[in-house]
Amino acid sequence: MTELAEIGLIGLGVMGSNLALNIAEKGSRIAVFNRTPSRTAEFVAEAGALAGNIVGCDTIEAFVAAIRPPRPIIIMIKAGEAVDQQIDALKPLLSGGDIVIDAGNANFRDTIARFDRLKDTGLTFIGMGVSGGEEGARHGPSIMVGGTEQSYQRVEKVLTSISARYEGDPCCAWLGTDGAGHFVKTIHNGIEYADMQMIAEIYGILRDGLGKSAGEIGTIFGGWNKGRLNSYLIEITEKVLAAGDASTGRPIVDVILDRAGQKGTGKWSVIEAQQMGVPATAIEAAVAARSLSSIKAEREAAQAIFGAPDHVFPLEDGAALLKDLELALFAAKIGAYAQGFAVMAEASREFGWSLPMPTIARIWRAGCIIRSQFLDEITKAFTETPDVANLIVTPAFSAMVRESLPALRRIVAAAVTAGIPVPALASALTYFDAYRQARGTANLIQAQRDFFGAHGFDRTDGLDIHHGPWSAGA
Repeated sequence: MTELAEIGLIGLGVMGSNLALNIAEKGSRIAVFNRTPSRTAEFVAEAGALAGNIVGCDTIEAFVAAIRPPRPIIIMIKAGEAVDQQIDALKPLLSGGDIVIDAGNANFRDTIARFDRLKDTGLTFIGMGVSGGEEGARHGPSIMVGGTEQSYQRVEKVLTSISARYEGDPCCAWLGTDGAGHFVKTIHNGIEYADMQMIAEIYGILRDGLGKSAGEIGTIFGGWNKGRLNSYLIEITEKVLAAGDASTGRPIVDVILDRAGQKGTGKWSVIEAQQMGVPATAIEAAVAARSLSSIKAEREAAQAIFGAPDHVFPLEDGAALLKDLELALFAAKIGAYAQGFAVMAEASREFGWSLPMPTIARIWRAGCIIRSQFLDEITKAFTETPDVANLIVTPAFSAMVRESLPALRRIVAAAVTAGIPVPALASALTYFDAYRQARGTANLIQAQRDFFGAHGFDRTDGLDIHHGPWSAGA
């Protein structure tokens, strides 16, 4: 009798194929199915020595029968309606305790709905965030799991075996019920948007404000990657800026059109932050910047009307300025991460997930796109102060902010003076300034709201009077 597979996977696109090879390589037998049988046969043929751990199936019935019950089945197909259609096709073939695992970039609210739809059928659902792209899927991603603890226990051995590792620890964890895993992945991507935008803004200052070439800027980022900014995104930025274009001989970055795409997760992170009333200004600025980048024809027309900024940077080029740029990027990065974790903390309360903040930081230390050196510091900060309101007020990070905030202020001020757009850097600076301002200006807004809408307000002296004299006709 043929040995049953430990797990199954549907969808042999780039991510699905690489995840299946990763599972097979780590010693787990895996059944695979693709709606196009020829793709399944091609995948098995190309698997080489790993083919012995792969069961290629031509029909969905044969696929389900090839997996050991309770059957965990990973779906790696396009998010949305296709996932629901695939679940409907599987349901008649599955038995009690079987687990459907959506490993795509799903909206966590869809994941909650699917979890609820299946909970009375005897089947269960896992929403699994997978970060690391094609390379991560093949050699070790960061994995964020949402579902029941029992269903996670069934797949824990397989998932921890294929995840990235940081100092021996697997970058994989169960984070809570239903949509918890996909929500954390959504916020991961929001932070990723902010991180990338901030790096691009620093690149813009170096290119447009200081006139440096792509190669020179790449060398600067390479130096920063040896220090506190050490991260995957800084590492690949150096490599991207050093790469040449075979067709023109120019730096490849100089021939790439300045229109950035997005797939939705960054936008979702902003929407959820707004709905929960949690400021995530750096992430919002990054999403808006991508939208602005996409309307290139409008930007070109506007420049024809208004002219290009002179881009004369008011700070003198030299070691001191490069140090300021490094510190400014570091400070802004702290702001973006603090905002992301604050959104997750509020979601944890709202959805009853009890999201483990130190664990989230820990499993992001390797495999994922935003992996960076200072995630170790975040893990430590949340471990030592688990109930802290915001990352930036922990002892370690408040010290980092005090050190780096003056540089961020100088860089943002200089960029604004030179007409160089720095929306994410500026948003991070304003976030710090507003967060530490004990008395803000919302008192005037409350007075205005009461004037035109009788919305009422609270008083600083505690008196039980909640409307202004205008409401009395004075």
